[in-house]
Amino acid sequence: MNLLELNDTDRALYEWQMWVPGMGEDGQLKLKGASVLISRVGGLGGLVALELAAAGIGRLILAHGGELQMSDLNRQLLQTRAQVGRPRVESIIQKLADLNPDCEVIAVPENVSELNADALVAQADIVVDAAPLFQERLALNAAAVRARKPMVECAMHSLEASVTTFIPSRSGCLACYVPEIPTSWTRQFPVFGAVSGTAACLGAVEVIKLITGLGKPLAGEMLCMDLGKMLFRRVKLPQRPDCAVCGAFTGS
Repeated sequence: MNLLELNDTDRALYEWQMWVPGMGEDGQLKLKGASVLISRVGGLGGLVALELAAAGIGRLILAHGGELQMSDLNRQLLQTRAQVGRPRVESIIQKLADLNPDCEVIAVPENVSELNADALVAQADIVVDAAPLFQERLALNAAAVRARKPMVECAMHSLEASVTTFIPSRSGCLACYVPEIPTSWTRQFPVFGAVSGTAACLGAVEVIKLITGLGKPLAGEMLCMDLGKMLFRRVKLPQRPDCAVCGAFTGS
């Protein structure tokens, strides 16, 4: 447990959110002492990072490889046109530092894989999955289960989006719901920035709830959104005792 205190800057910055019932200075201290890993900080994960930095999170570990492409800019709001062709993490670090220089940002210029997932998850209290590929999602999920750490899952496609939270001993995991990599899925798919941003903001709220104890996380349920029709529903997710990833931990 970090022995932290709020300073005068903290109290001025976060005054209004500390008015939220149940939050107060204790909740703000929990945010200041927390570390969050985000897998991919593009249109979805980038907004999660931005909202958490704005809320006063103490440390962000951001995993995202590759160079920025022009087609990223309709949704990746931590980027600029001047950054096209350059590593994505460069602009991300600068934008988050401009917003909150007190937030420690550790940028990892590579995507999550089976090779690095355990080491990345070990650095964080909570994991956020915002990767476009299921290879990354399932590798991160398995590492989070092994480390017994909660994972907030955010996804979108076209005008649809979803958010859920997997919590060890309280819910199943991503592999209970998606046991295999879908063969038809590709990295490129239809996307509006406003849709990915909607899922991102809800994912950030889930992280804040997990850290502070506010509200009730979506453990065991997925919030599914059809923003074309503005329809929202909660779907029960399976918790499979025979799951190859989390089955051994079921009920523990």
